Amino acid sequence: MSSENERPEDPAGGIPEQLALIRETVRKAEVPRAKPRTWRGAALAKELPVARVLVNKGVLHLDQYFDYAVPEELDADAQPGVRVRVRFGAGGRNVRGGRREGGGLIDGFLVERLAESDYTGALAALAYVVSPEPVLGPELLALSRAVADRYAGSLADVLQLAVPPRNGRAESKSSPEPLPPPPAPAAGSWERYAQGPAFLRALAEGGAPRAVWTALPGPHWPQEIARAMAATLASGRGALVVVPDGRTAGRVDAALTELLGEGRHALLTADSGPEKRYREWLAVRRGSVRAVVGTRAAMFAPVADLGLVAVWDDGDSSHSDDNAPFPHVREVLELRAAHGRCAFLLGGTNCTVEAAQLVESGWALPLRADREQLRIAAPLVRTVGDGELARDGAARAARLPSLAWQTVRDGLCSGPVLVQVPRRGYAPRLACERCREPARCRHCAGPLQAPDQRDLDCAWCGRAETAWHCVACGSHRLRAQIVGARRTAEELGRAFPSVPVRTSGRDHVLDSVPDTPALVVSTPGAEPVAEGGYAAALLLDGWAMVGRPDLRAGEEALRRWTAAASLVRGQPEGGTVVIVAEPTLRPVQALVRWDPVGHARRELAERAELGFPPVSRMASVAGSPEALAAFLATAELPPEAEVLGPVPVPGAAPGRPRRPWDAPPGESWERALLRVPPGSGAALAAALKAAQAARMSRGGGAQVRIRVDPPDIG
Repeated sequence: MSSENERPEDPAGGIPEQLALIRETVRKAEVPRAKPRTWRGAALAKELPVARVLVNKGVLHLDQYFDYAVPEELDADAQPGVRVRVRFGAGGRNVRGGRREGGGLIDGFLVERLAESDYTGALAALAYVVSPEPVLGPELLALSRAVADRYAGSLADVLQLAVPPRNGRAESKSSPEPLPPPPAPAAGSWERYAQGPAFLRALAEGGAPRAVWTALPGPHWPQEIARAMAATLASGRGALVVVPDGRTAGRVDAALTELLGEGRHALLTADSGPEKRYREWLAVRRGSVRAVVGTRAAMFAPVADLGLVAVWDDGDSSHSDDNAPFPHVREVLELRAAHGRCAFLLGGTNCTVEAAQLVESGWALPLRADREQLRIAAPLVRTVGDGELARDGAARAARLPSLAWQTVRDGLCSGPVLVQVPRRGYAPRLACERCREPARCRHCAGPLQAPDQRDLDCAWCGRAETAWHCVACGSHRLRAQIVGARRTAEELGRAFPSVPVRTSGRDHVLDSVPDTPALVVSTPGAEPVAEGGYAAALLLDGWAMVGRPDLRAGEEALRRWTAAASLVRGQPEGGTVVIVAEPTLRPVQALVRWDPVGHARRELAERAELGFPPVSRMASVAGSPEALAAFLATAELPPEAEVLGPVPVPGAAPGRPRRPWDAPPGESWERALLRVPPGSGAALAAALKAAQAARMSRGGGAQVRIRVDPPDIG
């Protein structure tokens, strides 16, 4: 008898303990995963047995279509535009029964069905069809290919941006039946623009006008966009509007719902969540909805019979995608307008240099109001320069000039007052109070900052500093080089103790504030909308925005100022804006005159003389010095191409997120700018794409990053 038989019976709890142990053992065991069939010996589809597939490989030397065999069982579902799974990377070695086998499973899109393949070897079979829902139509495929060619990228990378991830629950639900076209809307506030009613009539009659719209300040622009979309829908066509962020999309969404009611448009933003966003996207793809309002990714929305594409505030950095190949909304919508022969509307309270070039070249016509309408809609703008600040005792004591203090006090009598501060936090940069030496971290020499009133830490490594002293003079007292939004809110709270102070910034962005006296301190781009408009606005520390070492510093500063000032009531209602900046600066003068178009024209003329974008086409190539030199030596650039640089690329500051154009941590990179005259941009992109593809097919080596039309060229 074995010792097992001699063991006494287990207590009452022994069996459950053994079962739990067995379950845990099974759970940790490696269970072999089932592999999809290779369809060896299976019959092929009788008609069109070849599927041309775009595999999801975002590498340039594989930017092509691959042919696969279609098993008879998949014949009905394997239609052009559906998502499929295929085996890729096996080569021609493993062939059994006339079928190629092996390789890893990868996603792809079925582009077309063919009767025969031009590939002479054995074809692998489609593994399976992910979903019979066609998501990639011919128009979206052609647009994605054009975007890939323009930005020297791969088609697979563009489709990653153009087609949202699949959601089975959303896909299983049917979309509503399309509604009949609505009646053409009245001109409404478009009457304020000389060509506004004619623009709407052209849209309603099926025309394709192209316009650069300099919108009047005030709350009416969402309703004006809604009327342009409604006029396009009245002609039986679709409309697409792309805005910078979800808050702006919400305003246009509300205006369109108020004008046309529910069910006539889709809202495509990241805030909707993956299921709802995919359901809305499918409604557009299926033709149930013919109008779309959305953020950046909506530029690829597959609107049926597209009649109007529009972009609001094209100078906002949110319109430039941070994923390869880095397309810009404005350029993609220009491609859609040109290829689809639809109307184009570029609008904003400001005017970018690219918008001015569209008008200058005759590709689009200006859509502006006259000076009389502008004087009614715009607030009064006053300036406080360095000379006035030096003579102003109140400014030296409390950082609030007397003119600004008086404007705030008068504005609070009738409503909220907006205060724009270029920096967030309490004191973003500190220096020694005695000798003005910048305060730096003892560990990494990074700049010290005060996120709130008490704490002191490093902006690079994040370490707290509890016993700082100046290495130059030994002082223990600090002063703020730059004052942040939280410090400004604290100072204003002391100056106006009976008024509530609200802050809006990256950590907490307010959508709106009520029409009651209050101080609203905001960083640029986070300004909430005030019901009835702000009574006044202060634009502090203008030098911090204009003085940035960037080609677009003046243009960006004016865009931020006009966006904030547009939230203020018009001059007839007492609206006043005070900007603390040198009055002689060109962006300040443009704000005082409220002439963003004139500022953009002057910038365009200067860039034309210097050969800077958008007059020229430019691309950025960055990598290690050795990799960059090898790439430039092998690239067959156009004869007229000019190489600027290379120059060192700054790395990401320790403790901060890495931006797409920063050098990888611990690596020394260089960047070269390649410039070509107008008309040679396509040749430059093709040369860069071919050189990168050839380099990757040989094994690649060190990374080289390419970006056509870089937003930041210094």
